[in-house]
Amino acid sequence: MEPECRVLSIQSHVVRGYVGNKAATFPLQVLGFEVDTVNSVQFSNHTGYAHWKGQVLNSDELHELYEGLKLNKVNRYDYVLTGYTRDTSFLAMVVDIVQELKQQNSNLVYVCDPVMGDKWNGEGSMYVPKDLLPVYRDKVVPVADIITPNQFEAELLTGRKIYTEKDALEVMDMLHAMGPETVVITSSDLQAPLGNDYLIALGSHRKTKADGTWITQRIRVESPKVDAVFVGTGDLFAAMLLAWTHKHPNNLKVACEKTVSAMQHVLQRTIKSAKVQAGEGNKPNSAQLELRMVQSKKDIENPEIIVKATVL
Repeated sequence: MEPECRVLSIQSHVVRGYVGNKAATFPLQVLGFEVDTVNSVQFSNHTGYAHWKGQVLNSDELHELYEGLKLNKVNRYDYVLTGYTRDTSFLAMVVDIVQELKQQNSNLVYVCDPVMGDKWNGEGSMYVPKDLLPVYRDKVVPVADIITPNQFEAELLTGRKIYTEKDALEVMDMLHAMGPETVVITSSDLQAPLGNDYLIALGSHRKTKADGTWITQRIRVESPKVDAVFVGTGDLFAAMLLAWTHKHPNNLKVACEKTVSAMQHVLQRTIKSAKVQAGEGNKPNSAQLELRMVQSKKDIENPEIIVKATVL
C-alpha cells in the first residue's frame, strides 16, 4: 500500500458487537488504512437488543474533539466516513468538518452512508427524525463523493420512486447531479434476473473528463439473500467499498465484486455460527447474530470473488 492513507470515521461505538465504528475499523485496518475514530455514541450494544444503555456525543463535543486535532495540526485526512446519525446539528457539524478537511486536502474523499430508513414488505419507513432528510439532501450529499443509500433512501433523497431498473439508473443520475461521483444503491426490491432468492444492488461511477464531459460506468450486482436480520451490514459495506474503490479507483465493477463477495463470506459465516449457537429449530437472537468479524479476517483481506457484477 502507498504511503499512509488516513480515514476519519465518525460513527457509533458499541461495547459489545459490531455496528458503526466497530464494524468499519477492523476491515479498514486489515486492508491497510490508518483509522481515526470519533464515536458519535457509546452504547453497551446496538439498539436491536432488548436493552441498551449509554451516552450520545453532541455537536459541540464533536467540534471540541476536532479542535484538538486541529491545534496539533493532525487534521489531514484522505477519507471521511460517516453513517447513522440521529441529530441535525451533529450532521451539520460533520458537514462543516468535511468542508474544512477538503480545504486542507483537495483530494479528500467523503464516503457517506445516508442512513434514514428502509423498506419492510414493500413499505418504506424512516427510523431517524424526519428533519434529517433536508440536511442530507441539501447539505451532506452535495459534499459527498461516494454515497451508499438503499433504495428507500435514494428515493427519499431524489423525491422519486423506483419501480424498475431504468428508474433506478435515472435516480442515480439525479444523485450524481447533486454531487457524488460514485453512487451505490446497496439493496433494492427490484426483480433480480437470477430469481427471487437474490438481492439487487446497483452502482454508478461518473468520471469527468478534461473537456468537461463525463463517462458513466454502471453495474448491477446480484447477491444471494441471507435469511436473517443482521445489524451493522451497511456500516461494513461502506467501509469495504471505501477500501476497494481506493484500490481500484476506476473500476467500480471490481470494487463492488470484492465488497459484496467479502460481505457474503462474513454473512454466511455469521448465519452458520448463529444457527449452531441457537440450537436446532431455534431462531438466533441479536447476540448470536453479531457479525463474525474477527473470524472473517482472511475473507476481508483477500475475498474470493463469489459474486460477479454485470456491466449495464
